Amino acid sequence: MYVAAEGGGHGNILLPPLAEIIVGLVAFGVVLFILVKFVFPRMEAMYQARVEAIEGGIKRAEAAQAEANKLLEQYKAQLAEARTDAAKIRDDARADAEGIRQDILAKAREESDRIIAAGKEQLAAERQTIVHQLRTEVGTLAVDLASRIVGESLADEARRKGSVDRFLTELESSGAR
Repeated sequence: MYVAAEGGGHGNILLPPLAEIIVGLVAFGVVLFILVKFVFPRMEAMYQARVEAIEGGIKRAEAAQAEANKLLEQYKAQLAEARTDAAKIRDDARADAEGIRQDILAKAREESDRIIAAGKEQLAAERQTIVHQLRTEVGTLAVDLASRIVGESLADEARRKGSVDRFLTELESSGAR
Protein backbone atom coordinates (compact mmCIF):
# COMPACT_ATOMS: atom_id res chain seq x y z
CA MET A 1 0.00 0.00 0.00
CA TYR A 2 2.79 2.21 0.62
CA VAL A 3 3.71 1.92 -3.01
CA ALA A 4 0.28 2.77 -4.22
CA ALA A 5 0.23 5.84 -2.06
CA GLU A 6 3.44 7.08 -3.63
CA GLY A 7 2.00 6.73 -7.03
CA GLY A 8 4.27 4.04 -8.33
CA GLY A 9 1.83 1.16 -8.31
CA HIS A 10 -0.05 -0.42 -10.99
CA GLY A 11 -3.64 -0.09 -10.49
CA ASN A 12 -6.63 1.38 -8.88
CA ILE A 13 -6.33 2.47 -5.27
CA LEU A 14 -9.96 1.61 -4.57
CA LEU A 15 -9.50 -2.06 -5.33
CA PRO A 16 -7.68 -4.08 -2.72
CA PRO A 17 -5.11 -6.60 -3.82
CA LEU A 18 -6.36 -9.94 -5.02
CA ALA A 19 -4.76 -11.85 -2.12
CA GLU A 20 -6.77 -9.82 0.40
CA ILE A 21 -9.97 -10.46 -1.52
CA ILE A 22 -9.28 -14.22 -1.54
CA VAL A 23 -8.43 -14.24 2.21
CA GLY A 24 -11.58 -12.19 2.95
CA LEU A 25 -13.74 -14.52 0.85
CA VAL A 26 -12.29 -17.63 2.54
CA ALA A 27 -12.79 -16.09 6.01
CA PHE A 28 -16.33 -15.06 5.07
CA GLY A 29 -17.03 -18.60 3.80
CA VAL A 30 -15.67 -20.16 7.02
CA VAL A 31 -17.75 -17.80 9.19
CA LEU A 32 -20.81 -18.39 6.98
CA PHE A 33 -20.28 -22.16 7.17
CA ILE A 34 -19.98 -22.03 10.99
CA LEU A 35 -23.09 -19.83 11.24
CA VAL A 36 -25.15 -22.03 8.90
CA LYS A 37 -23.91 -25.32 10.33
CA PHE A 38 -23.93 -24.54 14.06
CA VAL A 39 -25.39 -21.17 15.05
CA PHE A 40 -28.52 -20.86 12.85
CA PRO A 41 -29.83 -24.38 13.69
CA ARG A 42 -29.42 -23.65 17.41
CA MET A 43 -31.14 -20.30 17.03
CA GLU A 44 -33.96 -21.95 15.07
CA ALA A 45 -34.29 -24.67 17.74
CA MET A 46 -34.42 -22.04 20.48
CA TYR A 47 -36.95 -20.05 18.48
CA GLN A 48 -39.14 -23.15 17.96
CA ALA A 49 -38.85 -24.07 21.63
CA ARG A 50 -39.90 -20.57 22.59
CA VAL A 51 -42.82 -20.63 20.13
CA GLU A 52 -43.93 -24.03 21.45
CA ALA A 53 -43.64 -22.82 25.02
CA ILE A 54 -45.75 -19.77 24.28
CA GLU A 55 -48.31 -21.74 22.27
CA GLY A 56 -48.37 -24.48 24.95
CA GLY A 57 -48.88 -21.83 27.62
CA ILE A 58 -51.75 -20.38 25.62
CA LYS A 59 -53.27 -23.84 25.15
CA ARG A 60 -52.83 -24.60 28.85
CA ALA A 61 -54.37 -21.24 29.73
CA GLU A 62 -57.32 -21.96 27.40
CA ALA A 63 -57.71 -25.44 28.91
CA ALA A 64 -57.53 -23.97 32.41
CA GLN A 65 -60.09 -21.33 31.44
CA ALA A 66 -62.40 -24.00 30.02
CA GLU A 67 -61.99 -26.07 33.21
CA ALA A 68 -62.66 -22.99 35.33
CA ASN A 69 -65.81 -22.25 33.31
CA LYS A 70 -66.93 -25.87 33.70
CA LEU A 71 -66.32 -25.73 37.46
CA LEU A 72 -68.15 -22.40 37.65
CA GLU A 73 -71.17 -23.92 35.92
CA GLN A 74 -71.06 -26.91 38.27
CA TYR A 75 -70.80 -24.54 41.24
CA LYS A 76 -73.78 -22.53 39.99
CA ALA A 77 -75.79 -25.72 39.49
CA GLN A 78 -74.88 -26.95 42.98
CA LEU A 79 -75.72 -23.56 44.44
CA ALA A 80 -79.13 -23.56 42.73
CA GLU A 81 -79.73 -27.12 43.97
CA ALA A 82 -78.68 -26.11 47.48
CA ARG A 83 -81.07 -23.16 47.38
CA THR A 84 -83.87 -25.45 46.21
CA ASP A 85 -83.05 -27.94 48.96
CA ALA A 86 -82.94 -25.15 51.55
CA ALA A 87 -86.34 -23.86 50.40
CA LYS A 88 -87.75 -27.41 50.58
CA ILE A 89 -86.30 -27.91 54.06
CA ARG A 90 -87.69 -24.55 55.15
CA ASP A 91 -91.14 -25.42 53.76
CA ASP A 92 -91.01 -28.86 55.40
CA ALA A 93 -90.03 -27.25 58.70
CA ARG A 94 -92.92 -24.82 58.42
CA ALA A 95 -95.31 -27.67 57.66
CA ASP A 96 -93.93 -29.68 60.59
CA ALA A 97 -94.23 -26.65 62.86
CA GLU A 98 -97.83 -26.14 61.76
CA GLY A 99 -98.57 -29.83 62.39
CA ILE A 100 -96.97 -29.63 65.83
CA ARG A 101 -98.93 -26.46 66.54
CA GLN A 102 -102.19 -28.15 65.51
CA ASP A 103 -101.33 -31.20 67.68
CA ILE A 104 -100.57 -28.98 70.66
CA LEU A 105 -103.81 -27.03 70.14
CA ALA A 106 -105.80 -30.26 69.86
CA LYS A 107 -104.19 -31.65 73.02
CA ALA A 108 -104.81 -28.34 74.80
CA ARG A 109 -108.49 -28.47 73.74
CA GLU A 110 -108.77 -32.07 74.90
CA GLU A 111 -107.12 -31.22 78.21
CA SER A 112 -109.35 -28.16 78.61
CA ASP A 113 -112.46 -30.24 77.85
CA ARG A 114 -111.29 -32.91 80.29
CA ILE A 115 -110.64 -30.32 83.02
CA ILE A 116 -114.02 -28.68 82.39
CA ALA A 117 -115.80 -32.07 82.47
CA ALA A 118 -113.96 -33.04 85.66
CA GLY A 119 -114.88 -29.66 87.17
CA LYS A 120 -118.54 -30.13 86.20
CA GLU A 121 -118.53 -33.63 87.69
CA GLN A 122 -116.90 -32.38 90.86
CA LEU A 123 -119.33 -29.46 91.00
CA ALA A 124 -122.29 -31.83 90.55
CA ALA A 125 -120.96 -34.14 93.27
CA GLU A 126 -120.41 -31.22 95.63
CA ARG A 127 -123.88 -29.93 94.82
CA GLN A 128 -125.36 -33.31 95.63
CA THR A 129 -123.39 -33.40 98.89
CA ILE A 130 -124.48 -29.87 99.80
CA VAL A 131 -128.12 -30.63 98.89
CA HIS A 132 -127.98 -33.77 101.03
CA GLN A 133 -126.42 -31.85 103.94
CA LEU A 134 -128.96 -29.05 103.57
CA ARG A 135 -131.83 -31.54 103.51
CA THR A 136 -130.54 -33.08 106.70
CA GLU A 137 -130.06 -29.72 108.40
CA VAL A 138 -133.34 -28.31 107.09
CA GLY A 139 -135.08 -31.49 108.22
CA THR A 140 -133.59 -31.26 111.69
CA LEU A 141 -134.44 -27.58 111.94
CA ALA A 142 -137.94 -28.23 110.62
CA VAL A 143 -138.51 -31.01 113.16
CA ASP A 144 -137.24 -28.80 115.99
CA LEU A 145 -139.42 -25.94 114.83
CA ALA A 146 -142.41 -28.16 114.33
CA SER A 147 -141.88 -29.68 117.80
CA ARG A 148 -141.92 -26.28 119.33
CA ILE A 149 -144.94 -25.17 117.39
CA VAL A 150 -146.96 -28.35 117.74
CA GLY A 151 -145.70 -29.03 121.17
CA GLU A 152 -145.30 -32.67 120.64
CA SER A 153 -142.08 -34.50 120.28
CA LEU A 154 -141.26 -35.88 116.93
CA ALA A 155 -138.67 -38.16 118.30
CA ASP A 156 -139.89 -41.08 116.44
CA GLU A 157 -137.55 -41.53 113.49
CA ALA A 158 -140.16 -42.73 111.03
CA ARG A 159 -142.46 -39.86 111.77
CA ARG A 160 -139.61 -37.41 111.63
CA LYS A 161 -138.41 -38.73 108.29
CA GLY A 162 -141.90 -38.57 106.84
CA SER A 163 -142.41 -35.05 108.12
CA VAL A 164 -139.06 -33.91 106.75
CA ASP A 165 -139.65 -35.44 103.35
CA ARG A 166 -143.12 -33.88 103.16
CA PHE A 167 -141.72 -30.50 104.16
CA LEU A 168 -138.91 -30.67 101.59
CA THR A 169 -141.31 -31.72 98.87
CA GLU A 170 -143.47 -28.73 99.69
CA LEU A 171 -140.42 -26.47 99.61
CA GLU A 172 -139.28 -27.80 96.25
CA SER A 173 -142.74 -27.41 94.75
CA SER A 174 -143.02 -23.87 96.08
CA GLY A 175 -139.48 -23.05 94.83
CA ALA A 176 -140.23 -24.47 91.37
CA ARG A 177 -143.14 -22.05 90.87
